[in-house]
Amino acid sequence: MFGDKGEFKMLKKIVKKNKVIMNLYHRVDLRYRILLSTISPELSSKFLYKRAFAKKLDLNNPITLNEKLMWLKLNTYYNNPLITKCADKYMVRDYIKECGCNEILNDLIASWDSVDEIDWASLPNKFALKCNHGSGYNIICTDKKEFDIDNAKAKLSKWMKEDYWRHYAEVNYKYIKKKIICEKYIETDSGFLPDDYKVYCFNGKPWCVMVCVGRESGHPKYYFFDRNWSLLPLNKDSRNVSKDFYMDKPEGIDGLFKYAEMLCKPFPFVRADFYLANGKTIFGELTFTPAGALDSNRLPETDIKFGQMLCLSSEK
Repeated sequence: MFGDKGEFKMLKKIVKKNKVIMNLYHRVDLRYRILLSTISPELSSKFLYKRAFAKKLDLNNPITLNEKLMWLKLNTYYNNPLITKCADKYMVRDYIKECGCNEILNDLIASWDSVDEIDWASLPNKFALKCNHGSGYNIICTDKKEFDIDNAKAKLSKWMKEDYWRHYAEVNYKYIKKKIICEKYIETDSGFLPDDYKVYCFNGKPWCVMVCVGRESGHPKYYFFDRNWSLLPLNKDSRNVSKDFYMDKPEGIDGLFKYAEMLCKPFPFVRADFYLANGKTIFGELTFTPAGALDSNRLPETDIKFGQMLCLSSEK
């Protein structure tokens, strides 16, 4: 592929140099976003939206789902006790119980206020660790003999010092009291991770589900289905399927939609995330600002369609 070893070494140097530059950029970029969000969540939101979509954020006449979620975030989510409770991956368990859905909660093994409180020896062979105050704060252990505890401690300590809400001005996370939680590792009969089911709910009603399949391959696919399990061409993966594409209706999907309906009633918009493991519905989380209300991967026409489905009149 390369003319000689010299060319290959030069290419490696360029790649390494660019990685350093990109890491530096992300660190500086994050600091700027944190500062801007601290000063003004609205100003930060406008900056982030302009950078993501190359156009101004119109909060006076929001049309797309991203725009309307920005409006909700700044006008009704800010210091809203119910939103704070339900965005909190620990306290949301109380909300699930209040809705009469105890049976879909994953087993809680333990919770702590700091990394130093964790008794690692007492944990089972497989488990899932999470921080409750943001997104992406997850560590999965499938075999404690191979588990790097020091690495886990370092990650958790770093995450617990972060005010996640400042990264993208997601004020729905601002007033969460930080905790570390440990939950049961979810297994299926097939031995693979359970598929994700993310139900999009508008004005207290679930409308469709986005299914994530093939995570174990490292190249997951995302498909949209309605409540009757008909494929919806709302994203690239759903549109690019072959003519003979077929996916069996999962065992338990009807019950999953019923749980979503029970949980989403108070909210103008929420994405209710679940797992299906051997036909059993297991609650994941409630997401109020998917992708920080900056989902540039969503098709423009889908962003508009979803925006039309979300009514803000009651909030205004």
